[in-house]
Amino acid sequence: MRRRDLLKAALAAPILPLALSSNTKMRFEQSLLKPRVRPRDTDWPEPAHWEELKAQVGGRLIVPQSPFAQGGAATAQALKYIHNPYYVGDEPGLTQTSGWFGAWTSQPSRYAVVAEGAGDMVAAVNFARKHRLRLVVKGGGHSYQGTSDAPDSLLVWTRRMRGIQHHSAFVGQGCEGHVEPRPAVTLGAGCLWMDAYEAVTTLGGRYVQGGGCPTVGVAGLVQSGGFGHYSKTFGSAASNLLEAEVVTADGQICIANACSHPDLFWGLKGGGGGSLGIVTRVTLRTFELPNFFGGVGGEIRAPSDGAYRELIARFFTFYQSQLFNPHWGEHITLRSDNVLSLTMMFQGLDASTVEHIWAPFLEWVRTNKSYRFDSDVSVLTLPAQHLWDGAYFQKHFPGHVRFDDRPGAPASNMLWDGEQNEVGRFIHGYRSAWLPAALLQPDRRDSLIDTLFDASRSRSIELYFGKGLAGGPSDALLRTRDTAMNPQVLDAFALAILGADADHPAYPGMPGGSIDTEKARRDIHDLDQAMNAIYRLVPDAGSYFSESDYFLRDWQSRFWGTNYPRLAAIKQRYDPFGLFVIHHGVGSEAWRDDGFTPVAGARQTL
Repeated sequence: MRRRDLLKAALAAPILPLALSSNTKMRFEQSLLKPRVRPRDTDWPEPAHWEELKAQVGGRLIVPQSPFAQGGAATAQALKYIHNPYYVGDEPGLTQTSGWFGAWTSQPSRYAVVAEGAGDMVAAVNFARKHRLRLVVKGGGHSYQGTSDAPDSLLVWTRRMRGIQHHSAFVGQGCEGHVEPRPAVTLGAGCLWMDAYEAVTTLGGRYVQGGGCPTVGVAGLVQSGGFGHYSKTFGSAASNLLEAEVVTADGQICIANACSHPDLFWGLKGGGGGSLGIVTRVTLRTFELPNFFGGVGGEIRAPSDGAYRELIARFFTFYQSQLFNPHWGEHITLRSDNVLSLTMMFQGLDASTVEHIWAPFLEWVRTNKSYRFDSDVSVLTLPAQHLWDGAYFQKHFPGHVRFDDRPGAPASNMLWDGEQNEVGRFIHGYRSAWLPAALLQPDRRDSLIDTLFDASRSRSIELYFGKGLAGGPSDALLRTRDTAMNPQVLDAFALAILGADADHPAYPGMPGGSIDTEKARRDIHDLDQAMNAIYRLVPDAGSYFSESDYFLRDWQSRFWGTNYPRLAAIKQRYDPFGLFVIHHGVGSEAWRDDGFTPVAGARQTL
């Protein structure tokens, strides 16, 4: 769908709820055209106003600072723990990504409400609306697009909202007698997926579908769609949302589920966090655990370009016949140095079955003497209940996990080895595209192989199989179809991801945090070359909201496809004042990238 068509559909939606008076409409039209205020503006709240807000939130109004701006002991501590995602997440003045070349850098908000409940969020929303402030929400702080902070803004920081409640038979508010009770878990807006996995799986013996990275925030991932190791089996995180409590732009606390505010409920399922309201808690369905979780990892090197293309072709023949099913997820990497890197995950299979499945492919590699294993392909299998059990891994598989190394940190604060290198990443460029399952068919497979090989000459490509739901069970597909995500995810066998980062974090003021401009530009050129090859094969490929190009021009159709007009109408109903603005979020056409300045004529499009 072209952007013009999307905006026409959005224009057809009502600009304001019917309940608003004509005087309120006039104030809205006037205020919409005014920029958000900054500290230098005369309309900036007086100190007495901030004191009133502080009293309303129990004294929990702070001035967040980057430790690199404080110097001394604060900077020394930051340098010591800068690759620890739990430390970075506990700092209200930092974000998990340090910036994006030519787009944004991590800078603290002017003030932050340290929210401990929905009432704190209501106070912050009312204050921001009254004083025309830029409002930002941060949970896990993992946004690549820089939506977790903004200079001169008021931040709602949800980190302390970590409550967890288990349900053996959950029925949403107002749904009594209309829906079947289901096992579920309610998670506060500040919960990380590590909190969820420890409570639900390690201690509870059940499964909740979340993200692969344990320090990503639960609420943000659900609102963005949300994929993990086993999404091919259990659907997206958004598809398993049963209920959410939300603070809307008018300062009201509402319950959104299939029976109460169903339009808002649908929009929260993949419509992008931070656009429709502030989620205070989510309730997600849980599942019975399979017997086993596990992975297959290793690296295979080809001696030449021709041999590498043959290796790719052989793998996809193998994938289509043996791995394109609900048991398998995670990813492979097609490296530009002719290496196929395997990081596959599986569920419900034991080690002997997995070894039997992979034997023909690995035998073919061994038979062709020109190939070599840079890292032996091995199988790791464990009881499913222990996948996020750090103590179990430390005992049985040392080296696969790391831990929060701060004094007094919870023993459950683990992360996968290698993820520490992603903390503080400064992005040069990032792209993603869903690849339709039709490309796996024999009559189109050669085109897929040629495209991936050609693209890999410019930049290594990661193919995440769990981020495309084709090949999954019908119930997971049905649930995901009833979300706001781009419907392409249902027909995709994988999400192709290409990215390039600096060699080190680059937080403003960080010692040694300089930006290599020439390298960034070379990386962007290579990414464009690789992505152009993919677009030649799939011109209208959708892109995943949370892992996408900051500068994507046709983002409405790429992110949400035919669902965007419906999302725009929901935005109009619940946030007619445009209080919630994030980069490339629903309704952000009305604002410039800084989120402070309205676009001229915005009333006509929104």
